[in-house]
Amino acid sequence: MPGFIPNPEQAVVDERKVRSCLLSPEHAVGRHKAQFFGALGYDQENWHRLQSDLLEHADAQARRVTETEFGRKFEVCSVLTGPDQRSADVVTIWLVPKGEDFARLVTAYPED
Repeated sequence: MPGFIPNPEQAVVDERKVRSCLLSPEHAVGRHKAQFFGALGYDQENWHRLQSDLLEHADAQARRVTETEFGRKFEVCSVLTGPDQRSADVVTIWLVPKGEDFARLVTAYPED
């Protein structure tokens, strides 16, 4: 069931998530994501740009909301335009932990 992430202006995209996973060519899982985001013009030097761009996705409508043991999980698919002005559909997964009223980015990846 679709819905919106509560308090999107308070959403958090952790620097470590961006630098050490999404943009790391050495990360066991993230290296493939680093290639994808690199093709849009993102790299570890401009990690803050990807962080900022992903935060903009927190106010888009989620295509799926599910309750988990950790809290409410939101799946958002929207267009991400990188520094090189190339665009791609990206899925972002957000979690609003139990007892909190704002979301944290769990991961981001290309839409199939």
